[in-house]
Amino acid sequence: MSSSLDPGRADAPGAVGAVARAARGPAVVRRMRGFGPTVFAEMTALALRTGAVNLGQGFPDADGPPSLLEDAVAAVRGGRNQYPPGTGAPELLTAVAEHQRRWYGLDLDPGTQVLVTAGATEAVAAAVLALVEPGEEVVVLEPAYDSYTAVVALAGGVQRSVPLVPAGGDVRAGFRLDRSALRAAFSPRTRLVLLNTPHNPTGTVLDAADLAEVARLAVEHDALVLTDEVYEHLVFDGARHVPLATLPGMAERTLTASSAGKTFSVTGWKVGWITGPAELVAAVRTVKQFLTYVNAGPFQPAVATALALPDDFFTGLAADLARRRDLLVEGLRAAGFAVDVPRGTYFAVADARPLGWDDGVAACRALPERAGVVAVPVAAFCEPGSAAAEAVRPLVRFTFCKSDAVLHEAVERLQVLRP
Repeated sequence: MSSSLDPGRADAPGAVGAVARAARGPAVVRRMRGFGPTVFAEMTALALRTGAVNLGQGFPDADGPPSLLEDAVAAVRGGRNQYPPGTGAPELLTAVAEHQRRWYGLDLDPGTQVLVTAGATEAVAAAVLALVEPGEEVVVLEPAYDSYTAVVALAGGVQRSVPLVPAGGDVRAGFRLDRSALRAAFSPRTRLVLLNTPHNPTGTVLDAADLAEVARLAVEHDALVLTDEVYEHLVFDGARHVPLATLPGMAERTLTASSAGKTFSVTGWKVGWITGPAELVAAVRTVKQFLTYVNAGPFQPAVATALALPDDFFTGLAADLARRRDLLVEGLRAAGFAVDVPRGTYFAVADARPLGWDDGVAACRALPERAGVVAVPVAAFCEPGSAAAEAVRPLVRFTFCKSDAVLHEAVERLQVLRP
C-alpha cells in the first residue's frame, strides 16, 4: 500500500509540484527559451565522432609564451591560490592600465578604471546587465559572437542588429558595414552600442570611417558604447586596431573589454578585463561581484608580467598568424571555395556555393564525412530570419590558430572537394 508520501500518487507533494511545473512550461525563464545547445557543440561532436580535423572552434592547439607559463607555476607554488582582491590583483590592474597607455595613449587610473573579469565574455555580460534596463535597445553588428544576443535577452533589452556582410554579396570583396542600417538602428531608446573589432566571425577590422560614424551616432543619441577588443593584437597586412575610446568625445562614454586568452594562447585561463570611466566601471563591478566574484588567482600575476613583453612578441604573434592564414586561405581556394582574406582575428570565412552548397549549415554537416574537416556556419552567429542571416547563409568559418601540421592536414583533406 502506498504511503501518503508515495511519489507515485497524484496527490504526493512531489507529484503536485511536477504537475505545476509542467503546467508552467519549460523550466528555463521565458527570455532564454530561444537559446539551447549551440551549433558549435554539434560540430565538435561531429569532429569527435568522425575523427575530422576541427577548424570550427577558435582555440589554439599550442600553449602561450614559456615565460607566462613559468610565471603561473611560480604563482601557484608561491601561494597565490586564494581569492584575489575583488577588482583584480593589483599588479594586473596596473599592467592593464599601462598596456592601454603603451599601445593606445589612454590614461587610466588602475584603482578605479580597470576591473578584472572571468574572460571578456563575463566583462560583456556584466556590463550589459549593469547598464541596460528592460526595453532599452542595444545596437549590435551582425553576425555577432553568440553570447551578445543571449546577454541582451537576459537583461531584458532589445537587440537592434546592423548587417556586416559581404560587399555586393561576394565574400572575396570583404565585409562591409551597412552605414545606412547603422543610422536606422539608433532611436531614442538606444542605450548601448556593443561593438566588436577586430570582428568575430568575419575577421573584419573596422576602418576609421566606420568607427567615426559609430562615434558620431553614439554622441548624437547619448548612447554608451561597449567594445569587445579581444583580438586587438591579431591584425594583419598593415591593418591597425583603433579602440573607439581613443576617438574625440568617446572616452567618457566607452567601456573596453579584452582578455589574455587570444593574445597569449591561454583561452582556458579566462582572464579578462574591462576599462573605462570610473562610474561605468563601478556599475559593472556591482554586477560582476555577484557573478563569479573573483577568478584565476595565480594566473592574474602571470598575465600582468606577460602584458609587458616587448613589442616583438606581439608583432611576431600577428606575423605568424598571418602566415598560417595564408596557408589556410590558399588551401580553401584550391579546394574550390571563394574566400575572404581576413585582416584580423584568427578566422577565415569561405563561400560554399562554388562547391554546390547554398546553405552553410548543410555544408558544415556534410564536411566531416565528405572531407574530414569541421567548420561552423556563419549564419549561426545571426538571429534567425534577419537580413544578415540571409546574406551569410552560404558562408562557413574556419579557424587558422592551429599548428602547421594540423592546417596542412586539413588543407590536404579538403582537396577531395575540388570540382
